[in-house]
Amino acid sequence: MAESKEEVDVLVQRVVKDISSAFKRHPNIDEIGLIQCPEARYNRSPIVLVENKLGVESWCIKFLLPYVHNKLLLYRQRKHWLDREALVDITCTLLLLNPDFTTAWNVRKELLQCGALNPERDLYLSKLALTKFPKSPETWIHRRWVLQHILDQFSSVAQTTEQPVESEHPDAERTLLLSNHLNRLIHQEMKVCSDAACRYPSNYNAWSHRIWVLQHMAKGNIKVFHDELSSVHPWVSMHVSDHSGFHYRQFLLKELITELSRSSSSASTIFGSSQHWTSTVPSSSHLANGERSLAYSPSGERFATVLQLFYQETELCSDLIETFPGHETLWSHRRHVYYLWHQWTQDQHPCGDGRESELNLLGTNDPGDTRPTCAIHEGNVDRQRHVSVPMEVDGVSLPDCDSKRLRRGILLPNHLTLQNEHIFVNSILDSCCNPEQKNFALAYKKWLDTVISAQS
Repeated sequence: MAESKEEVDVLVQRVVKDISSAFKRHPNIDEIGLIQCPEARYNRSPIVLVENKLGVESWCIKFLLPYVHNKLLLYRQRKHWLDREALVDITCTLLLLNPDFTTAWNVRKELLQCGALNPERDLYLSKLALTKFPKSPETWIHRRWVLQHILDQFSSVAQTTEQPVESEHPDAERTLLLSNHLNRLIHQEMKVCSDAACRYPSNYNAWSHRIWVLQHMAKGNIKVFHDELSSVHPWVSMHVSDHSGFHYRQFLLKELITELSRSSSSASTIFGSSQHWTSTVPSSSHLANGERSLAYSPSGERFATVLQLFYQETELCSDLIETFPGHETLWSHRRHVYYLWHQWTQDQHPCGDGRESELNLLGTNDPGDTRPTCAIHEGNVDRQRHVSVPMEVDGVSLPDCDSKRLRRGILLPNHLTLQNEHIFVNSILDSCCNPEQKNFALAYKKWLDTVISAQS
């Protein structure tokens, strides 16, 4: 093994070149990692590439990392000159080993601004770094900077384009291409965030980045937000203790309610077709259990769509609480959902007073009943029913065996009222033997009595 400084320099220079060559020969590398190897046993490169997975033998890290680190610091201190290609290679190697080194990301920002580096290439590098360090805050920060740089480029192009999209003008075609590119970027970011969240539990940085992407790249696009709400449904169902995922659903739900409450567009914005997005919601006017779809409600479509969102989220909470007892995250999420519902009903004032509205969901009224929802007889509130419809994930019903597993006799309320929440909690307390589940149910019941009752 090399011992002198000259031999070490020769070794690490070769390793840096091997890493750069690996990316040039195999542009589809999708994961990086360390190979535990205490010492070099063979006279070969420590860089291993197998099936698009790039590995670095651990014995060379103690030589490689200080070398590239010192090289970059000397460059920043203007004590050593490096050309652009060398800077790209050194920063790439350094960030794959230590992605929280801010100086390296700043150097790449400068290279990107002067046109020496492609933004897509930087997104690719940060994506690889996240496969090994999925919670790296500096990597997520730099990724947002690159995305904002791309958005600024889009904005400058849009300002110079006046022609409509349907026109055959070259500027219109360019605008359409940019729009498609933006859609691909959004899908790509959702995939990167999802992979990072799976690699590291409670990855707040990944979910915060996902929120940022929607706020800056899909603001006001109700269809995108609704698709996201559906796409994370399976994920939260398999990670019932990860609060970050449920916090993301709370953000989506709140944004959808806000947009639907102030938007003049109809519910077809969500359920209908879009120019760049394909709807996954069935177009039938009836659901699987014969209930009428809210998208075709004879009264206000936006109002009915909000009701459906609340109903589906409450149904998800009920399923998961019963199937996976003893998880505080599920009860916390239900509390937030019901609080949003409570605040929304008070803001709507459908009955002209501050009382909690007895709003009927998903066609539980007689289809021929044209009375206002608030005029429903109070006795209807107490009626309960077993919901036998399989839970839908992205529009696909689960098999019967999963349906039986997810539904074990819990009564789902027809109305999101305080009384029905008490009925749900009491059914949990009566049927559950898990002590933690009982404690969470009692805490939720106390919250309903002290907070919601006081505000009603």
